[in-house]
This record gives sequence, structure tokens and C-alpha cells, in this order.
Amino acid sequence: MAKVHVRELGLCDYSPIYEKMCDFSQAREQDTEDEFWVLEHKPVYTLGLNGNKAHVLNARDIPIVQVDRGGQVTYHGPGQLIIYLLMDIKRKSMGVRAVVTAMENAIISTLSDFNIRAEAKPKAPGVYVDDNKIAALGLRIKNGKSYHGLSINIDMDLAPFKGINPCGYEGLDVIQIKDLTTDFSKTKITEKLLKHLKHNLKYES
Repeated sequence: MAKVHVRELGLCDYSPIYEKMCDFSQAREQDTEDEFWVLEHKPVYTLGLNGNKAHVLNARDIPIVQVDRGGQVTYHGPGQLIIYLLMDIKRKSMGVRAVVTAMENAIISTLSDFNIRAEAKPKAPGVYVDDNKIAALGLRIKNGKSYHGLSINIDMDLAPFKGINPCGYEGLDVIQIKDLTTDFSKTKITEKLLKHLKHNLKYES
């Protein structure tokens, strides 16, 4: 099985990390090891490649950054776990749909470990608990290399989601793990999610 290098980056401004993802993906060579970047972002709205700015209803003082992932607009902020997947999916012989499904199933399995029942929706990428969105996905594939990744809401201020139509869906409610259980920690959630991601994407544990 292939190895993946996990980097714990802490709380970061969005734009510098975005630039580093792009640079890493462009510079990597045939034998460059895949990486997972584990972090949180300071408050930011990100708008996907074909995103419609009409879905930003009231940004207030939160910056909006145009990015090259798929999807519409989402919010990142402290208390939300983000894992960026910098992978050579061509080397792994995986298609985009297989990677997305592996990410969704890893999140669902992680939530199940905390007795939270969640599901994916074929026409609305992400993970949901009773139709409330708890995790968002967005990837960019360039020259067979992936970057961007997933975010899962743990214990954060959800109010900024009211300033957008999350992922382009008007009236979509957003939820977090804190609303569903008291028996959790960010450290344990991160450990479980990394374990399931490695398993689903066929990396050494």
C-alpha cells in the first residue's frame, strides 16, 4: 500500500494555504508522496470555479476568495476540521467519483463512530444528517493530481452560513457535531477521520 504524509497545520489564513496547495500540486514529480493537510481556517467564504456570487447574501466583513475547486460558495471558520487531499489520483488509478465517494464514506463512518447517523446525496455532494449539511466536499483535479478536499463542522459559530446559500442551495440548514452529541473531541474526530480516509483511499494506516 502507498504511504501518505499527514501535515498538522493548525489555524491558518486561507489564501496562503491555497497558494501552497497549487504550488505543491504543480511542482510535484512522479514519485512525490501524497499528503493530507489537516487544519482550520480563519473566517472566509470560498467561491468555486463556476460559483454564482448571487449565492453570497451578506458577507459582512468576512472575505470572499475565488478558488478553482468545483462547487458553489461555502464558509470556513475556527471549529471546523479541514483535510486537504493532495493526491496523485492517476497513479492510484482512481477516478474523481471514486475519490469523492471515499471521502463521503470516510465522513459517514467517522460520524457513526460517535453514534451519529449520516448519509450522502448523489445530486448534492457532501454529508447530511436529517437533510442538514454537516460536511462539504470540493476537489480540483489537474494533470491527474487532486487538491482541496473536505470540511466537517465540529464546534463552530454557524451564523456566517446564514450569509450564503450553502453550496448554492437556498434555505439549506447547516449542523455541527456539537449539536448532536456531547461525547466528542476534535482530536478523536481527526484521528477517526484520518483512519477512515486512509482505509478508503488505500493508504497505509
